[in-house]
This record gives sequence, structure tokens and C-alpha cells, in this order.
Amino acid sequence: MNSNEYIVIKAIEDGVNVIGLTRGTDTRFHHSEKLDKGEVMIAQFTDHTSAIKIRGKASIQTAYGEMESDSRK
Repeated sequence: MNSNEYIVIKAIEDGVNVIGLTRGTDTRFHHSEKLDKGEVMIAQFTDHTSAIKIRGKASIQTAYGEMESDSRK
């Protein structure tokens, strides 16, 4: 079930949280990363990851377009 598509997350402010959520009947957090301003994370959906939650101001690029999340403040 691995996807060849990646998403790129770039933190616009310090303390952006990127949280991986599990696949299956019970969705749970399984991984968390904290990014500081300017840091970039490249993520991919896998057999275990069905969703990614982003908290904080970040730029997100996908095959479907680019968007920006709002600040936590």
C-alpha cells in the first residue's frame, strides 16, 4: 500500500508539529516530529500511515497543489 507520492512540509514558524496517524479501524497517533522555522520534512503515506496532521504555520506541497496551514496562535 506504499504510495510513490510524497508531501513536502516547510515550517514557517518555530514549533510546527507533524503527526502521523495510523491506518485501520482505530486511528491513532504513531509518530510526531517538531520542526523549527525553515526546516523541511518530506513525508510519504505508508502501510501504517493513513493521514498526516500539521499544527502550526507551514507550507505544504503535494501532487495536488500547495497550501499553507495557519499559525497555532
